[in-house]
Amino acid sequence: MKAFQILTTAFVIGFFFLPVLIKILKKTNVIDVPGGRKIHKGFIPSMGGIGFVAATLLSVAIWFNFEDVVQTRYFLAAFGLMFFVGLRDDLVDLTAWQKLGGQMVAAYMVVVVADIRLEGFYGFLGIWDIPVLISYGLSMFIILALTNSFNLIDGLDGLAGSLAIISFTFLGYWFFVTGLIPYALFSFACVGGVLSFLVFNWHPAKIFMGDTGSLSLGFALSTLTILFINANGTMTQSDGILFMAPLATGMAVLIIPIYDTLRVFVRRIKRGKSPMEADKSHIHHFLLRMGMRHDQVAMTLAVIKIVFLGVAIIGSSLTDAVMIPVIAGMALALGLGLDKITLKQVKKTVRKAPPVLDARRAKAAKKKQQKPEIPQQIVQNAGMMKN
Repeated sequence: MKAFQILTTAFVIGFFFLPVLIKILKKTNVIDVPGGRKIHKGFIPSMGGIGFVAATLLSVAIWFNFEDVVQTRYFLAAFGLMFFVGLRDDLVDLTAWQKLGGQMVAAYMVVVVADIRLEGFYGFLGIWDIPVLISYGLSMFIILALTNSFNLIDGLDGLAGSLAIISFTFLGYWFFVTGLIPYALFSFACVGGVLSFLVFNWHPAKIFMGDTGSLSLGFALSTLTILFINANGTMTQSDGILFMAPLATGMAVLIIPIYDTLRVFVRRIKRGKSPMEADKSHIHHFLLRMGMRHDQVAMTLAVIKIVFLGVAIIGSSLTDAVMIPVIAGMALALGLGLDKITLKQVKKTVRKAPPVLDARRAKAAKKKQQKPEIPQQIVQNAGMMKN
Protein backbone atom coordinates (compact mmCIF):
# COMPACT_ATOMS: atom_id res chain seq x y z
CA MET A 1 0.00 0.00 0.00
CA LYS A 2 2.77 2.42 0.95
CA ALA A 3 4.56 1.66 -2.34
CA PHE A 4 1.46 2.72 -4.28
CA GLN A 5 1.07 5.84 -2.13
CA ILE A 6 4.64 7.04 -2.64
CA LEU A 7 4.42 6.33 -6.39
CA THR A 8 1.14 8.22 -6.72
CA THR A 9 2.40 11.14 -4.66
CA ALA A 10 5.50 11.51 -6.82
CA PHE A 11 3.41 11.34 -10.00
CA VAL A 12 0.92 13.97 -8.86
CA ILE A 13 3.65 16.36 -7.70
CA GLY A 14 5.55 15.98 -10.95
CA PHE A 15 2.44 16.21 -13.12
CA PHE A 16 1.44 19.60 -11.69
CA PHE A 17 4.96 20.98 -11.29
CA LEU A 18 6.38 20.18 -14.73
CA PRO A 19 4.09 22.54 -16.74
CA VAL A 20 5.18 25.36 -14.43
CA LEU A 21 8.82 24.36 -14.88
CA ILE A 22 8.41 24.35 -18.68
CA LYS A 23 7.10 27.94 -18.61
CA ILE A 24 9.91 29.07 -16.30
CA LEU A 25 12.59 27.47 -18.47
CA LYS A 26 11.13 29.05 -21.61
CA LYS A 27 11.01 32.50 -20.02
CA THR A 28 14.59 32.20 -18.79
CA ASN A 29 15.66 30.89 -22.23
CA VAL A 30 17.01 27.61 -20.85
CA ILE A 31 16.39 25.66 -24.05
CA ASP A 32 18.03 22.94 -26.13
CA VAL A 33 18.94 24.39 -29.52
CA PRO A 34 18.64 22.00 -32.52
CA GLY A 35 21.58 21.29 -34.78
CA GLY A 36 24.75 19.22 -34.77
CA ARG A 37 24.07 15.98 -32.88
CA LYS A 38 20.69 17.33 -31.73
CA ILE A 39 18.02 15.52 -33.72
CA HIS A 40 14.96 17.35 -32.42
CA LYS A 41 13.21 20.23 -34.16
CA GLY A 42 12.43 23.54 -32.53
CA PHE A 43 13.64 25.05 -29.28
CA ILE A 44 12.75 22.70 -26.42
CA PRO A 45 13.33 23.45 -22.71
CA SER A 46 15.94 21.25 -21.06
CA MET A 47 16.65 20.46 -17.38
CA GLY A 48 13.37 18.58 -16.99
CA GLY A 49 15.18 16.41 -14.46
CA ILE A 50 14.45 19.16 -11.93
CA GLY A 51 10.78 18.21 -12.15
CA PHE A 52 10.94 14.47 -11.53
CA VAL A 53 13.87 14.60 -9.07
CA ALA A 54 11.98 17.18 -7.00
CA ALA A 55 8.83 15.03 -7.21
CA THR A 56 10.79 11.95 -6.12
CA LEU A 57 12.50 13.63 -3.16
CA LEU A 58 9.32 15.38 -1.97
CA SER A 59 7.46 12.08 -2.08
CA VAL A 60 10.30 10.45 -0.13
CA ALA A 61 10.17 13.25 2.45
CA ILE A 62 6.42 12.72 2.88
CA TRP A 63 6.38 8.92 3.21
CA PHE A 64 9.74 7.95 4.69
CA ASN A 65 9.79 7.36 8.42
CA PHE A 66 12.85 8.07 10.57
CA GLU A 67 14.25 4.54 10.17
CA ASP A 68 13.90 4.71 6.37
CA VAL A 69 15.86 7.97 6.30
CA VAL A 70 18.60 6.57 8.53
CA GLN A 71 19.06 3.48 6.33
CA THR A 72 19.25 5.45 3.08
CA ARG A 73 20.76 8.76 4.24
CA TYR A 74 24.10 8.38 2.46
CA PHE A 75 22.48 7.11 -0.71
CA LEU A 76 19.99 10.02 -0.72
CA ALA A 77 22.81 12.52 -0.09
CA ALA A 78 24.84 11.06 -2.98
CA PHE A 79 21.76 11.11 -5.22
CA GLY A 80 21.27 14.79 -4.39
CA LEU A 81 24.93 15.52 -5.13
CA MET A 82 24.70 13.84 -8.53
CA PHE A 83 21.59 15.90 -9.25
CA PHE A 84 23.52 19.11 -8.58
CA VAL A 85 26.44 17.93 -10.75
CA GLY A 86 24.01 17.47 -13.64
CA LEU A 87 22.26 20.76 -12.90
CA ARG A 88 25.52 22.68 -12.90
CA ASP A 89 26.58 21.01 -16.16
CA ASP A 90 23.28 22.01 -17.78
CA LEU A 91 23.60 25.61 -16.60
CA VAL A 92 27.35 26.06 -17.19
CA ASP A 93 29.20 23.35 -19.11
CA LEU A 94 31.63 21.60 -16.78
CA THR A 95 34.91 20.20 -18.04
CA ALA A 96 35.14 16.43 -18.23
CA TRP A 97 37.39 16.36 -15.15
CA GLN A 98 35.07 18.60 -13.13
CA LYS A 99 32.10 16.42 -13.94
CA LEU A 100 34.04 13.24 -13.20
CA GLY A 101 35.24 14.70 -9.89
CA GLY A 102 31.67 15.34 -8.71
CA GLN A 103 30.59 11.88 -9.83
CA MET A 104 33.49 10.27 -7.98
CA VAL A 105 32.51 11.97 -4.72
CA ALA A 106 28.94 10.67 -5.10
CA ALA A 107 30.20 7.16 -5.92
CA TYR A 108 32.55 7.26 -2.91
CA MET A 109 29.64 8.14 -0.64
CA VAL A 110 27.58 5.10 -1.63
CA VAL A 111 30.44 2.60 -1.99
CA VAL A 112 32.71 3.45 0.93
CA VAL A 113 30.43 5.31 3.34
CA ALA A 114 27.14 3.48 2.70
CA ASP A 115 28.94 0.19 1.89
CA ILE A 116 26.87 -0.52 -1.23
CA ARG A 117 29.41 -2.50 -3.26
CA LEU A 118 30.21 -5.75 -5.00
CA GLU A 119 31.79 -7.96 -2.37
CA GLY A 120 32.82 -10.64 -4.85
CA PHE A 121 31.87 -12.52 -8.01
CA TYR A 122 29.53 -14.86 -6.09
CA GLY A 123 31.06 -18.04 -7.52
CA PHE A 124 31.48 -16.87 -11.10
CA LEU A 125 34.84 -18.10 -12.47
CA GLY A 126 35.32 -19.77 -9.11
CA ILE A 127 35.70 -16.38 -7.36
CA TRP A 128 33.65 -15.66 -4.26
CA ASP A 129 35.17 -12.87 -2.18
CA ILE A 130 37.53 -10.15 -3.42
CA PRO A 131 39.80 -7.86 -1.35
CA VAL A 132 38.05 -4.81 0.11
CA LEU A 133 40.16 -2.25 -1.77
CA ILE A 134 39.53 -4.01 -5.08
CA SER A 135 35.83 -4.17 -4.18
CA TYR A 136 35.80 -0.40 -3.56
CA GLY A 137 37.61 0.41 -6.80
CA LEU A 138 35.58 -1.97 -8.94
CA SER A 139 32.25 -0.82 -7.50
CA MET A 140 33.07 2.86 -7.99
CA PHE A 141 34.20 2.20 -11.56
CA ILE A 142 30.97 0.32 -12.36
CA ILE A 143 28.81 3.10 -10.92
CA LEU A 144 30.65 5.78 -12.89
CA ALA A 145 30.58 3.74 -16.11
CA LEU A 146 26.88 2.86 -15.84
CA THR A 147 25.90 6.40 -14.84
CA ASN A 148 27.53 7.86 -17.94
CA SER A 149 26.26 5.00 -20.12
CA PHE A 150 22.71 5.88 -19.13
CA ASN A 151 23.48 9.54 -19.84
CA LEU A 152 24.51 8.58 -23.40
CA ILE A 153 21.27 6.68 -24.06
CA ASP A 154 19.22 9.83 -23.40
CA GLY A 155 19.11 10.78 -27.07
CA LEU A 156 15.46 10.99 -28.08
CA ASP A 157 11.97 11.57 -26.77
CA GLY A 158 10.77 9.14 -24.10
CA LEU A 159 13.66 6.67 -24.34
CA ALA A 160 15.63 7.18 -21.12
CA GLY A 161 12.45 7.64 -19.09
CA SER A 162 10.86 4.44 -20.44
CA LEU A 163 13.96 2.35 -19.73
CA ALA A 164 14.28 3.85 -16.23
CA ILE A 165 10.67 3.05 -15.33
CA ILE A 166 11.10 -0.61 -16.30
CA SER A 167 14.30 -0.94 -14.24
CA PHE A 168 12.94 0.87 -11.18
CA THR A 169 9.76 -1.21 -11.26
CA PHE A 170 11.73 -4.47 -11.36
CA LEU A 171 14.14 -3.36 -8.63
CA GLY A 172 11.40 -1.85 -6.47
CA TYR A 173 9.35 -5.04 -6.51
CA TRP A 174 12.39 -7.19 -5.69
CA PHE A 175 13.50 -4.90 -2.84
CA PHE A 176 9.96 -4.93 -1.47
CA VAL A 177 9.67 -8.74 -1.50
CA THR A 178 13.16 -9.14 -0.05
CA GLY A 179 12.57 -6.72 2.82
CA LEU A 180 14.74 -3.82 1.69
CA ILE A 181 11.73 -1.53 2.11
CA PRO A 182 13.41 1.93 2.05
CA TYR A 183 15.08 1.18 -1.28
CA ALA A 184 11.84 -0.28 -2.61
CA LEU A 185 9.99 2.91 -1.68
CA PHE A 186 12.66 5.08 -3.28
CA SER A 187 12.44 3.00 -6.47
CA PHE A 188 8.66 3.40 -6.64
CA ALA A 189 8.98 7.14 -5.96
CA CYS A 190 11.29 7.31 -9.00
CA VAL A 191 8.71 5.39 -11.05
CA GLY A 192 6.04 7.96 -10.19
CA GLY A 193 8.30 10.94 -10.82
CA VAL A 194 9.57 9.67 -14.17
CA LEU A 195 6.05 8.69 -15.24
CA SER A 196 4.91 12.28 -14.71
CA PHE A 197 7.90 13.46 -16.76
CA LEU A 198 7.07 11.06 -19.62
CA VAL A 199 3.69 12.76 -19.99
CA PHE A 200 5.58 15.82 -21.25
CA ASN A 201 8.65 14.08 -22.70
CA TRP A 202 6.82 11.60 -24.97
CA HIS A 203 7.12 12.38 -28.66
CA PRO A 204 6.80 15.19 -29.59
CA ALA A 205 8.54 16.25 -26.38
CA LYS A 206 7.70 19.48 -24.59
CA ILE A 207 10.77 19.19 -22.34
CA PHE A 208 14.02 17.20 -22.09
CA MET A 209 15.55 15.82 -18.89
CA GLY A 210 19.08 17.07 -19.60
CA ASP A 211 22.11 15.94 -17.60
CA THR A 212 20.17 17.05 -14.53
CA GLY A 213 17.88 14.08 -15.04
CA SER A 214 19.94 11.50 -16.92
CA LEU A 215 22.90 11.59 -14.52
CA SER A 216 20.56 11.38 -11.51
CA LEU A 217 18.67 8.40 -12.95
CA GLY A 218 21.83 6.67 -14.15
CA PHE A 219 23.44 7.04 -10.73
CA ALA A 220 20.38 5.78 -8.85
CA LEU A 221 19.95 2.80 -11.18
CA SER A 222 23.62 1.79 -11.12
CA THR A 223 23.79 2.02 -7.32
CA LEU A 224 20.56 0.11 -6.78
CA THR A 225 21.65 -2.52 -9.31
CA ILE A 226 24.86 -3.10 -7.34
CA LEU A 227 22.79 -3.37 -4.16
CA PHE A 228 20.55 -5.90 -5.93
CA ILE A 229 23.52 -7.96 -7.15
CA ASN A 230 25.25 -8.05 -3.77
CA ALA A 231 22.05 -8.83 -1.88
CA ASN A 232 21.34 -11.75 -4.22
CA GLY A 233 24.89 -13.01 -3.93
CA THR A 234 24.81 -13.08 -0.12
CA MET A 235 21.22 -14.15 0.65
CA THR A 236 19.53 -17.53 0.95
CA GLN A 237 16.39 -18.88 -0.74
CA SER A 238 14.34 -18.21 2.39
CA ASP A 239 15.16 -14.48 2.34
CA GLY A 240 13.07 -13.74 -0.75
CA ILE A 241 13.23 -14.13 -4.52
CA LEU A 242 16.75 -15.41 -5.16
CA PHE A 243 18.51 -15.04 -8.53
CA MET A 244 21.31 -17.59 -8.71
CA ALA A 245 22.93 -15.48 -11.47
CA PRO A 246 23.11 -12.03 -9.81
CA LEU A 247 25.73 -10.62 -12.20
CA ALA A 248 23.81 -11.66 -15.32
CA THR A 249 20.54 -10.32 -13.91
CA GLY A 250 22.23 -7.02 -13.10
CA MET A 251 23.39 -6.90 -16.73
CA ALA A 252 19.80 -7.44 -17.86
CA VAL A 253 18.57 -4.55 -15.70
CA LEU A 254 20.80 -2.09 -17.60
CA ILE A 255 21.35 -4.05 -20.82
CA ILE A 256 20.48 -1.25 -23.27
CA PRO A 257 22.97 1.38 -22.01
CA ILE A 258 25.64 -1.28 -21.40
CA TYR A 259 25.37 -2.72 -24.91
CA ASP A 260 25.03 0.69 -26.57
CA THR A 261 28.14 2.11 -24.89
CA LEU A 262 30.29 -0.94 -25.66
CA ARG A 263 29.05 -1.03 -29.25
CA VAL A 264 29.73 2.68 -29.83
CA PHE A 265 33.20 2.52 -28.28
CA VAL A 266 34.19 -0.49 -30.41
CA ARG A 267 32.92 1.15 -33.62
CA ARG A 268 34.79 4.38 -32.92
CA ILE A 269 38.06 2.60 -32.09
CA LYS A 270 37.80 0.47 -35.24
CA ARG A 271 37.46 3.68 -37.27
CA GLY A 272 40.54 5.15 -35.60
CA LYS A 273 38.54 7.68 -33.60
CA SER A 274 38.57 8.44 -29.90
CA PRO A 275 35.95 6.37 -28.04
CA MET A 276 34.84 9.59 -26.32
CA GLU A 277 34.21 11.45 -29.59
CA ALA A 278 30.53 12.29 -29.96
CA ASP A 279 28.68 11.11 -33.07
CA LYS A 280 25.37 9.65 -34.24
CA SER A 281 26.28 5.97 -33.99
CA HIS A 282 24.13 5.09 -30.97
CA ILE A 283 21.56 2.34 -31.31
CA HIS A 284 18.64 4.79 -31.23
CA HIS A 285 20.19 6.74 -34.13
CA PHE A 286 20.34 3.53 -36.18
CA LEU A 287 16.69 2.73 -35.44
CA LEU A 288 15.70 6.24 -36.50
CA ARG A 289 17.47 5.65 -39.81
CA MET A 290 15.19 2.66 -40.34
CA GLY A 291 12.33 5.14 -40.56
CA MET A 292 11.01 4.73 -37.02
CA ARG A 293 9.59 7.66 -35.07
CA HIS A 294 10.94 8.61 -31.64
CA ASP A 295 8.07 6.89 -29.85
CA GLN A 296 8.49 3.71 -31.92
CA VAL A 297 12.20 3.54 -31.08
CA ALA A 298 11.47 4.08 -27.38
CA MET A 299 8.82 1.34 -27.35
CA THR A 300 11.03 -1.06 -29.34
CA LEU A 301 13.97 -0.74 -26.96
CA ALA A 302 11.64 -0.90 -23.94
CA VAL A 303 10.19 -4.20 -25.20
CA ILE A 304 13.70 -5.54 -25.84
CA LYS A 305 14.66 -4.67 -22.26
CA ILE A 306 11.56 -6.44 -20.91
CA VAL A 307 12.52 -9.52 -22.93
CA PHE A 308 15.99 -9.57 -21.35
CA LEU A 309 14.50 -9.22 -17.88
CA GLY A 310 12.08 -12.02 -18.72
CA VAL A 311 14.97 -14.27 -19.73
CA ALA A 312 16.75 -13.45 -16.45
CA ILE A 313 13.61 -14.30 -14.47
CA ILE A 314 13.09 -17.56 -16.35
CA GLY A 315 16.74 -18.49 -15.76
CA SER A 316 16.75 -17.38 -12.11
CA SER A 317 17.71 -20.89 -10.96
CA LEU A 318 20.76 -21.00 -13.26
CA THR A 319 24.19 -19.69 -12.34
CA ASP A 320 26.18 -16.83 -13.82
CA ALA A 321 28.36 -19.35 -15.68
CA VAL A 322 25.28 -20.13 -17.77
CA MET A 323 23.36 -16.85 -17.77
CA ILE A 324 26.17 -14.39 -18.51
CA PRO A 325 26.93 -16.06 -21.89
CA VAL A 326 23.18 -16.23 -22.58
CA ILE A 327 22.57 -12.52 -21.86
CA ALA A 328 25.75 -11.39 -23.64
CA GLY A 329 25.06 -13.67 -26.62
CA MET A 330 21.49 -12.41 -26.95
CA ALA A 331 22.66 -8.79 -26.85
CA LEU A 332 25.35 -9.40 -29.47
CA ALA A 333 23.06 -11.36 -31.80
CA LEU A 334 20.25 -8.82 -31.49
CA GLY A 335 22.62 -5.91 -32.04
CA LEU A 336 24.19 -7.46 -35.14
CA GLY A 337 20.72 -8.26 -36.46
CA LEU A 338 19.52 -4.67 -35.94
CA ASP A 339 22.66 -3.30 -37.61
CA LYS A 340 22.11 -5.55 -40.62
CA ILE A 341 18.43 -4.62 -40.95
CA THR A 342 19.22 -0.91 -40.53
CA LEU A 343 21.97 -0.97 -43.17
CA LYS A 344 19.64 -2.72 -45.60
CA GLN A 345 16.88 -0.17 -44.94
CA VAL A 346 19.26 2.80 -45.37
CA LYS A 347 20.52 1.44 -48.70
CA LYS A 348 16.94 0.94 -49.84
CA THR A 349 16.06 4.53 -48.88
CA VAL A 350 19.11 5.92 -50.68
CA ARG A 351 18.24 4.02 -53.87
CA LYS A 352 14.72 5.45 -53.84
CA ALA A 353 15.83 9.00 -53.06
CA PRO A 354 16.48 11.34 -56.01
CA PRO A 355 20.07 12.47 -56.74
CA VAL A 356 21.27 15.37 -54.60
CA LEU A 357 21.29 17.90 -57.47
CA ASP A 358 17.79 16.92 -58.55
CA ALA A 359 16.58 17.25 -54.98
CA ARG A 360 18.10 20.71 -54.66
CA ARG A 361 16.57 21.83 -57.97
CA ALA A 362 13.17 20.54 -56.94
CA LYS A 363 13.45 22.36 -53.62
CA ALA A 364 14.47 25.60 -55.32
CA ALA A 365 11.60 25.31 -57.80
CA LYS A 366 9.14 24.71 -54.97
CA LYS A 367 10.35 27.80 -53.11
CA LYS A 368 10.05 29.84 -56.29
CA GLN A 369 6.47 28.70 -56.78
CA GLN A 370 5.61 29.61 -53.18
CA LYS A 371 7.15 33.09 -53.48
CA PRO A 372 4.35 35.60 -54.11
CA GLU A 373 4.64 37.55 -57.36
CA ILE A 374 3.84 41.28 -57.40
CA PRO A 375 1.44 42.18 -60.23
CA GLN A 376 3.03 44.32 -62.98
CA GLN A 377 0.31 46.99 -62.64
CA ILE A 378 1.22 47.58 -58.98
CA VAL A 379 4.88 47.95 -59.95
CA GLN A 380 4.02 50.52 -62.65
CA ASN A 381 1.76 52.51 -60.31
CA ALA A 382 4.48 52.56 -57.68
CA GLY A 383 6.92 53.94 -60.25
CA MET A 384 4.50 56.69 -61.35
CA MET A 385 3.91 57.77 -57.74
CA LYS A 386 7.64 57.96 -57.15
CA ASN A 387 8.06 60.20 -60.21
